[in-house]
Amino acid sequence: MLTIFGRKIDPNAQLDRATLLGLTPMSLGLSLLTLLCVTCISIGQLLFKKAAAALPEAISLMALFTNGWLVTSLALYGLTTLGWIWILRHAPLHLAYPYMGLAFLIVPTLAWIFLGEPLHWRSLAGGALIMAGVALAASS
Repeated sequence: MLTIFGRKIDPNAQLDRATLLGLTPMSLGLSLLTLLCVTCISIGQLLFKKAAAALPEAISLMALFTNGWLVTSLALYGLTTLGWIWILRHAPLHLAYPYMGLAFLIVPTLAWIFLGEPLHWRSLAGGALIMAGVALAASS
């Protein structure tokens, strides 16, 4: 057995970069990357809202292709999807996916801050319950 960064590693086992970086199933590093993906997905939702508001009454393909908000949101979603695929390669789905529930708290909070949308106590209470569920599921 070898010890790398305080972890016992079998020298005969096949190692990948995630293991060497300490990004094993739901380690702190992998959890932070998962939170980054959820945050980017949440920001994408705000960008979609801005894109919808910027569209003319009569929607055309040209209006869609020239909508900067829409192009930006789709690009962010595309990059975030690639990051999510990488995360799923290194973490069990049953541990990673509950983090997506945090978007139910992040999106309304960001919409309140940046779009001036109302934020009700029920949204915050529901978000607290979701956070408790994510913490419970991630501790498995």
